[in-house]
Amino acid sequence: MISRKQQGWLATAIVLCVLILDQLIKVWVKTHMYLGESIHVFDWFQLHFIENNGMAFGWELGGKYFLTAFRLVVVTAIGFYTWRRIREGISTFLVVCLALIIAGAAGNIIDCLFYGLIFNNPTPPQVAQLVPWGLGYSSLMLGRVVDMFYFPLVEWDMPTTWTWLNNVSFLPKAGEHCVFFSPIFNLADAAISCSIILLLLSYAFRFRKS
Repeated sequence: MISRKQQGWLATAIVLCVLILDQLIKVWVKTHMYLGESIHVFDWFQLHFIENNGMAFGWELGGKYFLTAFRLVVVTAIGFYTWRRIREGISTFLVVCLALIIAGAAGNIIDCLFYGLIFNNPTPPQVAQLVPWGLGYSSLMLGRVVDMFYFPLVEWDMPTTWTWLNNVSFLPKAGEHCVFFSPIFNLADAAISCSIILLLLSYAFRFRKS
């Protein structure tokens, strides 16, 4: 187990690396792709530029000011909790997971806080450009989160003869084109999701072992 000081530096390095890489990708997408554009990389992976006002994977919660303020409170609380736990002594695994959550939350907070101030909002197929501070498409805390990673791992069409599907509200309809794993997300979302999955697997393994 590494020392508490080393854990602190590790957490800082993880947060900075994820934040910088996340913002570099988002700025590149904003300034090189128009809204709604897709770049086919593989059959199972595309860069698809969208923006959203919500949380991870486009989910929404309350108004925009509330959502941004909520993110700020959460990332501050998790950061303080991580600092306290490192001082008290925790596993390096938990430090890494908490650092990924902090980095992911902070990455999307940056979009919400500043992107509306520094980017314009052109009509496709024009791409966005950086503008002087405060001359962007919105104001402080009202920026939109940039998403781009799309993994249509499996696609299929429901049989047109399966008309019984039309009577079940939560199932796809007859003849409908379906995609397995359709959310579009960014690196910040991925950092949060991977951390939560690792924590759940870790606790499940410990519970099963005990």
